[in-house]
Amino acid sequence: MGGTIQLETKRLVLRKHVAEDAEFLYSVLGTDEASYEYSGWNPYATPEMARETVGRFIDSYDDEDFYGWAITLDGEIIGTIGAYDYDPEESSIEAGISIAREYWGRGYATEAIERVLRYLTEDRKIGVVKAWCADDNIGSSRIMEKCGMTKVNVEKGALEINGKVYARIDYEYSAM
Repeated sequence: MGGTIQLETKRLVLRKHVAEDAEFLYSVLGTDEASYEYSGWNPYATPEMARETVGRFIDSYDDEDFYGWAITLDGEIIGTIGAYDYDPEESSIEAGISIAREYWGRGYATEAIERVLRYLTEDRKIGVVKAWCADDNIGSSRIMEKCGMTKVNVEKGALEINGKVYARIDYEYSAM
């Protein structure tokens, strides 16, 4: 068994997306500029985009190298986490997460990322999980460092998002 399977933490359940998740993703993540401020893309910007994105997730669950979860707390979706761009030759993959703003600062992102990192490296035997953030995104930097990710590169001026230029900080997590 591989790909996206249900994962659990002390407080969260990471489950496969269902069509009904599109409403949350649009109404909460898609309409809150802070949720996508540093990414430069918003796959949930309209109800149609949210439905299409969730539909692609659902259609991809048969692929053992697809990893996409809804993050739930007490049965309610609070965010999304996934890993993509798997490179079997390098045994690497990139991860990303979005959490609804009302849940920021409570450790949920850290808890979800730690669980996904363990799953990808221990269970799926992927050697390196990569992630990045803009240098101004202090919250994301702290979360990655708390999860044991190591800063491996800072590229000044690498990100231009909505007319602002940021340094890109690259992180990696390696299987121990």
